[in-house]
Amino acid sequence: MSGIIVVGSQWGDEGKGKVVDVFSSMSDYVVRYQGGANAGHTLIVDGKKTVLHLIPSGVLHEDTTCVIGSGVVLDIETLGKELIALKNNGFLSDPKQLLISDSCTVIMPYHKMLDQAREKSRGLDKIGTTGKGIGPAYEDRASRRAILATDLFHPESLRKKLELSLQEKNFLFEKFYDIPPIDVDQALKEIEPLVEILKPHRCKDTSLLIHQALKGGKKVLFEGAQGTLLDLLHGTYPFVTSSSTISGSACIGSGIGPKMIKDVVGITKAYCTRVGSGPFPTEQLNEIGEFLQQQGHEFGATTGRQRRCGWLDLVALNYAIRINGITSIALMKLDVLSGMKEIKVCTGYEVNGTLTKDFPNSIDTLENITPVYDTLPGWDQDISKSSSILDLPKAAQDYIQYVSQKVAIPIDVVSVGPDRKQTLWIKPLFH
Repeated sequence: MSGIIVVGSQWGDEGKGKVVDVFSSMSDYVVRYQGGANAGHTLIVDGKKTVLHLIPSGVLHEDTTCVIGSGVVLDIETLGKELIALKNNGFLSDPKQLLISDSCTVIMPYHKMLDQAREKSRGLDKIGTTGKGIGPAYEDRASRRAILATDLFHPESLRKKLELSLQEKNFLFEKFYDIPPIDVDQALKEIEPLVEILKPHRCKDTSLLIHQALKGGKKVLFEGAQGTLLDLLHGTYPFVTSSSTISGSACIGSGIGPKMIKDVVGITKAYCTRVGSGPFPTEQLNEIGEFLQQQGHEFGATTGRQRRCGWLDLVALNYAIRINGITSIALMKLDVLSGMKEIKVCTGYEVNGTLTKDFPNSIDTLENITPVYDTLPGWDQDISKSSSILDLPKAAQDYIQYVSQKVAIPIDVVSVGPDRKQTLWIKPLFH
């Protein structure tokens, strides 16, 4: 089988969008399998920036079919804007280049309102949610009261489901959050023009489509959102997202079996970042963190929030490798480290005076560890114009080799800048 999963190995924002864009030129299909518009993938091609939140990053390649699978929660307002923007820029001339599962859960305006109201009520104990309605939409799916994409094309069913859902939501709005109730007719009126925009991209069974593509020998790339350490079950709970972000979710969210997956590529920044609240063992609240933030332009593509920055954490990375079954790494933003005299890498945690190299499953433990570091020499040269690994200074090559040896996983791709062209291949995809 030719299925390859691209998964974030840290706290998100690792550079998955660029990797998927680059890999898409070698893929027949790109499938988004979980998350929603809380993800932001920034693509830079020939200096022109495109930010996508829902549409798979492969959309910039006209010969690649993009699929939004059943595991995605669909913000139709955001999706509508993305579709219009892409078409205005000369992309998606064929509507069948993007296919959307009828089984997707739809994010309604009241999901966003509830998400934001809850976060505001937490005060200083905020989770750091993007307020995009992701959690409340997944809640509705689990409680079997969700609006599905297929319902958008069946007005009578849509109205009945909206009436049922709004009974509960309006009670919460009025009684707990002092928010005016939502009128069903007004909600339907707002949805109507968006449904027409989505209709050409409708696909009743994306699971079958993907299965047939894989059985037919097509190259299928599965694109995840967020990162491993934000996984609902295996991340730094409760400071996590509302879906499963690890590789196993690709099978669930797209509806294919695990034997159809060949490789799992872990997207890894050459340092670490995190947005929002939660533990971050290697965070640097000093000039080093400021340097990484400024050099790496570390602002969230979705929220615009400044990202917290710190050294690469191999304890966390090894954990991500284990629970995802990562077979190779794409090392991103190596160029950001240029200009540092020395570079530190976390190789272990000290917990109550005891050294461990295992990622703790308790957030209380994680918030009280002391990172143990190795120190490597840095480099001054600008590496952004390098065309091969051999063009890099020895210290940069040594850094790549060091990380690969420490995690016992090959690094097949290295990124030295945001543009598609600033990608160095050690080993090709779909080899």
